[in-house]
Amino acid sequence: MPNMQSENFSIIHGYDGRSFQRHYVNQDFGNSIFFSKTHKYRLQCYYVEPGALINKFNVSCYWKLHRYLRRDHWLASWLRREIQALIQEENVEIIVHHIVGVVDSLKRKEHKSSGNTPEAKQEEFKTLVSQAARPFLTGRTDRFVIELELFLASGLNIEAYDRVYIQHLGWKIPEITGEDEAGEFHAHEPSVPSLYFFDEDSNGNE
Repeated sequence: MPNMQSENFSIIHGYDGRSFQRHYVNQDFGNSIFFSKTHKYRLQCYYVEPGALINKFNVSCYWKLHRYLRRDHWLASWLRREIQALIQEENVEIIVHHIVGVVDSLKRKEHKSSGNTPEAKQEEFKTLVSQAARPFLTGRTDRFVIELELFLASGLNIEAYDRVYIQHLGWKIPEITGEDEAGEFHAHEPSVPSLYFFDEDSNGNE
């Protein structure tokens, strides 16, 4: 029997660079108009380990070859969908703008300085993005930073990235991969557990 207990998740708004407001609501986000099949797929990715994807997308070369200096035209769109999936809120532009600003500032800083090792630059990226995202994503921040790094290192647009990611995990999601497997879809579609957005000091386990 499904658990009928109602729990709260939160919407974050009113961020001014120093503080934000957190509004707790009860909502079946799975039925929200904006919460698409791709949002559900991205949410499910946080329940599995990235594993060999780190090598598949050659994350180490992304830093060693200074590929992080290239402009990623799909970053804002990827961030928008990712954050929407994690906090189940449609309007996340403030958060997206904040994190894009952090990533861009790292590139500007690199052009003005030299001598940092690839490993040091990678750690700086993780630290600064984590600090920017944690007020909003709390307990899922560390994994979010990994997923962001994977996307940037891939050098792919969102559609191509999704196809590689899904194929690597062995999932069958024709609506995303474009494969004609509608008859098999429900048998292979990863289930998305009910997710509620808790504060970091919550006693709930992920």
